[in-house]
Amino acid sequence: MFQSIEPPTKTAFGLYEVDLQTGELWKAGRRIKLQTQPFKVLAALLERPGEIVTRDDLQLRVWGPDTTVDFDHSLGTAINKIREALGDSAENPRFVETLARRGYRFIAPVTHSPISDAAARAAGTQELSGVPARASDPWPATPAAMAPVVLARALTKRRTILVASVCLLGLMVAAATGYYIGSSRESDGPARITQITQNGRISPGAPSMENLPAAVTDGIHLYASVISGGRAALSQVSVNLGDVQLVPLPSEIASPSLGDISPDGSRLLLRSHLSPESEQPLWVVPTTGGSALRVGNILAHDATWMPDGNGILYAAGGQLAVTHLQDGTSTPFATLPHGRALWMRWSPSGDLLRFTVLDPIDHTLSLWELSSKDHTPHPILAGWTNPASECCGTWTHDGKYYVFQSSHGGNPDLWRLDGARTSGPVQITNGPLSFQAPVADRTGHRIFFLGLDSRSETQQFDPKIGEFIPTHNFLSAASRISFSRDREWVAWPDLNGHLWRARVNGTEKIQLTPDSLQVFLAYWSPDGHQLAIMAREPGKAWQIYRISADGGEPERLLQEDRNAGDPSWSADGQSVVFGRVTDLMGKENGPRNLQILNLTTHQITQVPGSDGLFSPRWSPDGRYIAALTLDQRRLLLYDGTAHSWTTIATTSVADPVWSADGKAIYIHAFMVDTQPIYRVSVPDGHLDEVANLSAFRAGDTADYFFVGITPDNLPLVRARTSTGNLYSLDMDKR
Repeated sequence: MFQSIEPPTKTAFGLYEVDLQTGELWKAGRRIKLQTQPFKVLAALLERPGEIVTRDDLQLRVWGPDTTVDFDHSLGTAINKIREALGDSAENPRFVETLARRGYRFIAPVTHSPISDAAARAAGTQELSGVPARASDPWPATPAAMAPVVLARALTKRRTILVASVCLLGLMVAAATGYYIGSSRESDGPARITQITQNGRISPGAPSMENLPAAVTDGIHLYASVISGGRAALSQVSVNLGDVQLVPLPSEIASPSLGDISPDGSRLLLRSHLSPESEQPLWVVPTTGGSALRVGNILAHDATWMPDGNGILYAAGGQLAVTHLQDGTSTPFATLPHGRALWMRWSPSGDLLRFTVLDPIDHTLSLWELSSKDHTPHPILAGWTNPASECCGTWTHDGKYYVFQSSHGGNPDLWRLDGARTSGPVQITNGPLSFQAPVADRTGHRIFFLGLDSRSETQQFDPKIGEFIPTHNFLSAASRISFSRDREWVAWPDLNGHLWRARVNGTEKIQLTPDSLQVFLAYWSPDGHQLAIMAREPGKAWQIYRISADGGEPERLLQEDRNAGDPSWSADGQSVVFGRVTDLMGKENGPRNLQILNLTTHQITQVPGSDGLFSPRWSPDGRYIAALTLDQRRLLLYDGTAHSWTTIATTSVADPVWSADGKAIYIHAFMVDTQPIYRVSVPDGHLDEVANLSAFRAGDTADYFFVGITPDNLPLVRARTSTGNLYSLDMDKR
């Protein structure tokens, strides 16, 4: 039951704040409409964050003991209204969790503040005061808002006196010693986080595709990728005002990936990240945009400036090399024992290089360093997180701090090392947003970084109106969708990589895979009794499994330490065809072709002529196997009767799906400007455009991903409406 206590007047979580006195919900300084009854339910949940609030408690608290309304319906409606206002979902909750037949629980960290209304609107800059809540508070932070708290229980008079005595003693000790250490010791309180941008379109990159988000600064502006027109574009952001302006670039640098800014702050290092090839040309572009200079014939997956600004250090494969801009010559610099180097950053003194190593087999990120004297790389913080997740570090201008990101606590947050130390990291942010990609200011100890607040939903194409329409059902949080051939069942991995199945009407929904297994995609067997899935365990390679449609232990089908993916069933259900992965999902040595696994004998045979192909899809009748070239620029068809390959589409291709009748393949031409979804006729290869980026309601969608088709051959997509914003904090201020 709820205790009769006086709650704080302000409550903050994520980017939201609740004024319990006025009954208002705010997001980043903007008021969000929420009706009276849902607001009361939200307030009741916020009074006991992290605890189960039973249905009986809510009925008594909100509706009273003598209610005559249909309570179950009213409560369900109120919870739906809350989720709609917060952009939350029952399938993948960030704020309100449902506990079947028990009640509800508010699961995000919460801070409370009893400050006055006058103080609440005094600050002109929206700030997130009180890590870990990260709300964009329109009022100044107070000591009461500096740490996560839950509502205090009624304290006895004796305990109150004891607490007051301890506080008084602490003040006396502080006064006695303040002369010696007060001005030099850092505050242990959390730093104040300030939100810079408001558009929610900063590009989060695609870490699983070797595309880590990055930003750089010239001291006045930040340069970062934003989502514009369905793909990444380079932007210039005012540090003080948060204004975002696109930087004009030549067409050769489509979907730019930012490497670094020159020491004098005048030139940017860029690569194109539209094509799936991992090694791309390097370009030098003025910070004002416009003209671009290609750096020789170099192909690299990342690069940074040398400390003197006269050369560029670049990474290609497992090698580091320096190209000298004056004469264009390149010299070897270092060799990595394994993995690929990303996010290379020199210390201010220029004698120490730290960088991130991506392991293409176990898909881990780890921090490494090497000295400019001996060029011998070695890991730092080895074994600190298992599996390793440390990456993307930056030095403050004086070298006092090295700030990096890590999921050491379960959520991507920012940490720091003091100077050149390699142990004892200190956490400086604490969720609930994913804070990533730090960049240091050119003076002081302020850092800028990305705060992810991604919003997306499943939408289905409606050919009658020519638009995508939100599904608003149990598939809203699906990342890829597969229907059984009898049209009775549907399976999907959610945004956390958990595999689910249900009847097409949403009933009999169960989770099939354990939380420890990250599922990328799943396909039904012809008889609808099993699913073949592409998944991986933490710190391990992508593998193929099969699992019963009724649940149980997933069966790993291959016993090897290589990446394997895209399992597709034969027409009789006795075999699966599978392939390897592209460079961006795990570049490794070894042949990449298509292979067929007999599920009874476990014999593996190679599909003839399939070298350099991946993403196979077996046709429903078993005659054809469709596949993509590794550069994703051609769709090919293998005729099992004629034993020959034919190119049936020459365009950018992703996520091929067979129609139920086997007469067509649906593909996403993701490199084309309008990013159309095509219907490719089989076997003649005729292309019909079904939908494109213009089929979304204007202004609502940043970009989208093709996730499947319905049994009636209607495209399903995951439309992303928001990604994240840029934030800052000053490590010298609390």
